[in-house]
Amino acid sequence: MAEVLIIDDEKTLCIMLRKLVEEMGHQVKIAHTIKDGLKAAAHGNFDVVYLDVVLPDGNGLEALPKIRETKSCPEIIIMTGMGDPDGAELAIKNNAWDYIVKPSSLHTIMLPLVRALQFREANKAQGPRLSFDHHGIAGNSRRMRDCIDLMAKAAHSETGVLIVGETGTGKELFASAIHRNSVRADGPFIVVDCAGLTQTLAESILFGHEKGAFTGAERAREGLIRLADQGTLFLDEIGELPPTVQKNFLRVLQEHRFRPLGSKKEYRSDFRVIAATNRDLNAMVANGDFRKDLLYRIDGFSIELPPLRERRSDISVLTLYYMGRICERYGVESKGISTDLLEALMNYDWPGNVRELFNTLERTFTVANRESTLFSRHLPDNIRIKLAQASLPPDHNKSSRDGAEELLTLQEYRDRSDENYLRTLLATADQDIKEACRISGMSRSRLYALLNKYGLSG
Repeated sequence: MAEVLIIDDEKTLCIMLRKLVEEMGHQVKIAHTIKDGLKAAAHGNFDVVYLDVVLPDGNGLEALPKIRETKSCPEIIIMTGMGDPDGAELAIKNNAWDYIVKPSSLHTIMLPLVRALQFREANKAQGPRLSFDHHGIAGNSRRMRDCIDLMAKAAHSETGVLIVGETGTGKELFASAIHRNSVRADGPFIVVDCAGLTQTLAESILFGHEKGAFTGAERAREGLIRLADQGTLFLDEIGELPPTVQKNFLRVLQEHRFRPLGSKKEYRSDFRVIAATNRDLNAMVANGDFRKDLLYRIDGFSIELPPLRERRSDISVLTLYYMGRICERYGVESKGISTDLLEALMNYDWPGNVRELFNTLERTFTVANRESTLFSRHLPDNIRIKLAQASLPPDHNKSSRDGAEELLTLQEYRDRSDENYLRTLLATADQDIKEACRISGMSRSRLYALLNKYGLSG
């Protein structure tokens, strides 16, 4: 017997759905608002949640990650009376089980429940999760646990892996962890910085060259592909790989054979490829900047690393972990971390992600010197300034120099313009979300996402 939570403000639908689920032998609880739904999910042990999008107190899609974070990590079936592509994409990216547009047939509504329960039973039957040594990777958020589960599965296979994430999210660390947990752990882990490969040197660095192959080639050199034999070849920022090299490298991935520059002999290299990028490779394919066949070859298994601002609950874990490493490295006693420091770290957006956090902790440790406890006053000035500015009311959140307004960055200008537009839009629509969607041409999910980003409410 499973436990099912229904979060929907349509009482007739809730009654009908409850009857159908109970006839299947399962227990049902109903909530009509996001607030009540989150409360029920936090205190219950649900297997599946039916979640409406348009609810009296907000957008159900925004509550989806919070529900997934609860201890039972239920499968979530989204139900909406106004389906749109943005909403479907947001739901799937947040690990929703299915996305259903109302009204639908009873079969369409109930089939995802049956399949979700079958999936959970199958997972229970498989026993414990795959073992995975993730030394150096810290975080207890649901999204990080999902990433670690995916990495464990990738490590136990030989298929190519594509790791996607913003700069500083730890793509190389994750790639190294996959290698370290794979059957190739005893082999080399060779890193190729694709962003640093120039058109003229790329083939020499990757494939190697013979003595005299070109001007300046005074001795033979083994390429990184040959050095990766029996190990893993990590292509960091593969989106930067020069177009001509993409073509030649595709053959290497297919054949695992290559010819060094100036050589008449082909060599074989048995390597596993893991690639990483902070760019949208599908968009690059559409623009003709990246080969579609190469993308298919490297994207056998995808892992998307979330930015730090989308897993803030991990910041305290990362802080304690890394500060412990710093103290150990310098041979000093562990330093205390004050509540106000943790609050400051939690309130900062970390555009540089985990890398920026770790660099900040290094500087904070240095500034604190011999002090036994770290406070927010030890943080770098640029972060303290950003936090202070963010705490000001919108009309005061401006900086000036010699009486004139300082020129904003393009992103800051766009953010300010977007926020002003949204305030005007809500006022024009008299806070009516449906009317705001009609005026702006945005879908509900897109509008709610922007309102949430700027702390506005409709």
